[in-house]
Amino acid sequence: MDILSVLGIIVALASIVGGQHLEGGHLSSILQGTAFLIVIGGTLGAVMLQFPMSIFLRALGSAGMVFGNVNVDMKGIIAKIVELSNISRKQGLLALEGQMKTLTDPLMAKGVQLVVDGTEPHKIKEILEVEVEIFEEEYATSSKVYEAFGGYAPCVGIIGAVLGLIHVMENLADPSALGGGIAVAFVATVYGVGAANLIFLPMGNKIKLKTKTLIVGKMMVIEGLLSVAQGENPRMIEEKLSGFLPTSEKPKKS
Repeated sequence: MDILSVLGIIVALASIVGGQHLEGGHLSSILQGTAFLIVIGGTLGAVMLQFPMSIFLRALGSAGMVFGNVNVDMKGIIAKIVELSNISRKQGLLALEGQMKTLTDPLMAKGVQLVVDGTEPHKIKEILEVEVEIFEEEYATSSKVYEAFGGYAPCVGIIGAVLGLIHVMENLADPSALGGGIAVAFVATVYGVGAANLIFLPMGNKIKLKTKTLIVGKMMVIEGLLSVAQGENPRMIEEKLSGFLPTSEKPKKS
């Protein structure tokens, strides 16, 4: 689990509730079911209208990326590519076919199959890069769904505020009914702006960030397999792929 994502939401909500308490307010004053229904329901409907079902559902599934850990075993990728390189140099490229069952990464498995089939390196690069581009586009679209949530929520909050004020104007002769309308007006705005800036937009940005991490791993695989196909020295391949590692993980030179 990505503890920072969970803590981020907790800290944001706790700060708002805590600030409300310090100002002498009560939690019940910002818990308005009507305002929640207007903002969340209206925002959800707008986003559903904007995106096709497949993209919308995929985006909901991508929420797991926000709260789950996304780790790329870069050193493991390097070790596997070097292993494949050693096998190909000693036994030939066809010997790599025997390694197919040990590959859990679909992109690497597809790339190795292309290498075994004798595909030209530039063609291997073209084919695998298309896979990566589609993968990146899918998650980019998912992040746009959350950006849309973040864009619509404040606007729907304003609609809720106007509806609350309309209710107030309709009941000017009845002072007892004014409080509820005013509360809905202000709380709807808080819900819209808060949901957008504390939840939806950060979720979209985190999906983008974690997608980049996954893309780096895939680019490592492509670069490594191209080197194997070209028969490069395993030690040179390891040195090349080490360039993808974060600075903290790069081997220290003596």
